[in-house]
Amino acid sequence: MQVQSVSTGRVLETNKLIRSTYTLLSMTLLFSAVMAAVSMVIAPPYMVSMVCSLAAMGIIWFVIPKTANSVKGIYAVFAFTGLLGFGLGPMLNHYLSMANGGQTVMLAMGGTGAIFLGLSGYALSTRKDFSFMGGFLMVGLMLVILAALANWFFQVPAMSLGISAVVILLMSGFILYDTSAMVHGHQTNYILATTGLYLNIYNIFTSLLHLLGFAGGDD
Repeated sequence: MQVQSVSTGRVLETNKLIRSTYTLLSMTLLFSAVMAAVSMVIAPPYMVSMVCSLAAMGIIWFVIPKTANSVKGIYAVFAFTGLLGFGLGPMLNHYLSMANGGQTVMLAMGGTGAIFLGLSGYALSTRKDFSFMGGFLMVGLMLVILAALANWFFQVPAMSLGISAVVILLMSGFILYDTSAMVHGHQTNYILATTGLYLNIYNIFTSLLHLLGFAGGDD
């Protein structure tokens, strides 16, 4: 009976973690979308987008880890998702100015939603442990970062497309990994879980937008 009680308690804690994570994730995605819409109306220069991205990364690295166990962590999550959302404005305006730009953006949004719901739902329903993917995903992420830095100097379009495709695959793997971490108790903080899942969604969306924009005639 004691073992059963401990097991039941763990299940309840896991379910609470998952509910809290997806609730906060939904709210931050909505807030990010609102900030993106504001940015599209204001139409700031691309330099502002870069500054927002750098500020958001600073919050992820230095603020959220220190505040994840307090209410301040929630404010930090909204701050970094709002900055990334605002930084999307110039990119979205660029693609919307193209022929069939609206369709491209909607396809990227729909594809991102389908990937996330499909993979996260699979990890939740099957309850498989995908922790074995951690090392492979981190190595892949490091290689992608190095490739992106190299391409920033050489500006090779084919390489840029390849990087976007690999990012989609890696972030899809991270969705499985992060969702599985909640199910199996490897991740017990909903603020950190939300941060990871949001970044997965954000990177899949921007990479899909790049690929679809190129297919639609973006040079």
